[in-house]
Amino acid sequence: MSFNFEHLANHIISIQNTLSANVAHAINLSLTTRNWLIGYYIVEYEQHGEDRAQYGEALLKNLAKRINMRGLGERRLYEFRQMYKIYPQLGSQVLPFALKISNSEILRLPTAISTQTLGDSILRSATAKLETTTLEAWQTPTDKLFNSLSATHLLYLSNIAEPLKRAFYEQEAISGCWTVKELERQVASLYYERMGISKDKQLLHQRAKKETLATRPQDIIRDPITLEFLHLPEQMTYTETELESAILDHLQMFLLELGNGFCFEARQKRILIDNDYFKADLVFYHRILKCHMIVELKTDRFRHEYASQLNMYLNYYRHEVMQTDDNPPIGLLLCTDYGKTSVQYATEGLSDNLFVSKYRLQLPSEDEIRKYLEENI
Repeated sequence: MSFNFEHLANHIISIQNTLSANVAHAINLSLTTRNWLIGYYIVEYEQHGEDRAQYGEALLKNLAKRINMRGLGERRLYEFRQMYKIYPQLGSQVLPFALKISNSEILRLPTAISTQTLGDSILRSATAKLETTTLEAWQTPTDKLFNSLSATHLLYLSNIAEPLKRAFYEQEAISGCWTVKELERQVASLYYERMGISKDKQLLHQRAKKETLATRPQDIIRDPITLEFLHLPEQMTYTETELESAILDHLQMFLLELGNGFCFEARQKRILIDNDYFKADLVFYHRILKCHMIVELKTDRFRHEYASQLNMYLNYYRHEVMQTDDNPPIGLLLCTDYGKTSVQYATEGLSDNLFVSKYRLQLPSEDEIRKYLEENI
């Protein structure tokens, strides 16, 4: 095999990329170790410190002032303590790593609690539960938490109080190689809640993993859509106007449930056809697909005339409203329930952009999320 200039350049690039990644990973493990150990010592002091009563709730403020180091302010110390409380099991990974990269002095408690190091004493006594506690099948293995999530990921995840929800985002972040910014976006878009009520959980998971924008109408239509934020009892009798009003009162949450790219345009949009007025319940514009979406709300099971009505609105928008650089409009019919065959027969031959979805007023049980995590861990 010849060794020319291009081979030399490519080999140097490969060395640089590989070893730089290893350095970054080692730095991240060190940061996670630092954060966990600082959190551990703070909690130990709060429980056993000789003069702890002197500082009380002002401990972190006084500690930050005494340390006086950049990156170790009161807020950071609070986050480190919170991370330790949420992830005590990380000790089984942190301690061996700390012993490998440093002397044991940083693992020695500065009080009379123990004259031995964390590595051989504290892990067996004060934190013995770390070794004896068995993780549930749906929980993230400790080695994955330590090696696959950055220190910043762990600090952010420590703010999620519900263990099941936190485990869900841990595993999705690991699987999807999410940045912290992407993790924040997924949490803000209610990905956990949407996963719970999605029929095809694997499909939703794959879409999130690819981190791509929707390019087809069928990519943005969810079924079912949860409207739990409306606070409407499932058996309550309400009119379509009341349902529409409730959605508009919580429009931001409704748009999050629909997905990215939706812009609200009109409510009860008047449409004039042959001297007769019709009203489309809700009209949106999707900035990514560059098209209008017309949403019709029904408070009962799907009926074939609903599809015909929505198809008429789509054709009106196609002929009278659509601009030259727009794509054909999308119709979304929201019903409490539907039969697949009746929907197929009623919509076959109509617009390819007409979709029927059902909505739910309650989120699924946590058992469904646990099952999903156990199947994908």
